[in-house]
Amino acid sequence: MPKPPSKRKKDTSAASSDSTLTDDQDLEENPALATINVTAVEVPELTEQEISDRLHLERKVERAFFEAGKALMELRERRLYRSTHKTFEEYCRDRFSYTYRHVNYLIAGSVIVDNIKMGTNSSQNESQDEMGTISSQILPTSEVQVRPLAKLEPQQQPEAWQQAVEQAEGKVPTGRIVKDVVQRIMERTKAPNPYRVGEVCQIIAKDNPDLRGKGGCWGIVNHVGEFSCTVTMWDGKYTVRIDHLKPLNYLESESQQMQLLCDRISRLRESGKLEAAAEAVLKCLGELKRPYLTAFEEELLSFIEGKCSLQG
Repeated sequence: MPKPPSKRKKDTSAASSDSTLTDDQDLEENPALATINVTAVEVPELTEQEISDRLHLERKVERAFFEAGKALMELRERRLYRSTHKTFEEYCRDRFSYTYRHVNYLIAGSVIVDNIKMGTNSSQNESQDEMGTISSQILPTSEVQVRPLAKLEPQQQPEAWQQAVEQAEGKVPTGRIVKDVVQRIMERTKAPNPYRVGEVCQIIAKDNPDLRGKGGCWGIVNHVGEFSCTVTMWDGKYTVRIDHLKPLNYLESESQQMQLLCDRISRLRESGKLEAAAEAVLKCLGELKRPYLTAFEEELLSFIEGKCSLQG
């Protein structure tokens, strides 16, 4: 007598259910066994116009800090801030939230980029795009990348930048790479420090924000380093690179007179008794273009010393 088919079907259904449970357990224990279906999405190639647009926009991004530096330079030179602000520093702080140092870095960076472009364009014969950049030229994309180049002469900057690009394997180099290249060039071309202790020099501020307001001031060299000097000026001591100094070539006797004047000014400042008017007088004396005081200047300095009880 044949077995009831319903029982066989029940057994088969139970077995199938057990198999499904086993598979689910295996997937939970080992997800690698799972099969994932992925639908391929075709990415359309850029058209010639899109390629052109991309390059154009990339150039704008790369030139952002350069354009900012050029614009700030023109705003400063034409004094276009004068209708709302007394000084360029106040204008940049209020209008752009830029510190004066950052503004100077941007302006100096734009000048360096111009030097790089001119140096590279003169050595390569290639067509330029609408932004004045040759097609194969790699330009800086941030001010930090060109800041180390400020230590070199303008004619050295294009070569140093190209070396940095090569070291970065044809890409935009980091500021660290540029700094290393500049250091090697300086070590290769370094000349002995020409200054000596006791020499009277004039400060050349250039675009160094740390020397803002010090351009034209005289100072006494009291320490000579490899690439810099420590100089005592009317308002304190500063360590500056030798390219920010200019020898005044005073006679030995004249240098000694300036050393005495420097000592008198230093004692007044250290007294802590100076008022604003006295500070202004010392600042004027710190900007002298001659190695002596006039009779009136001597009388004025002596008067301040007397008020501060430093005579005798």
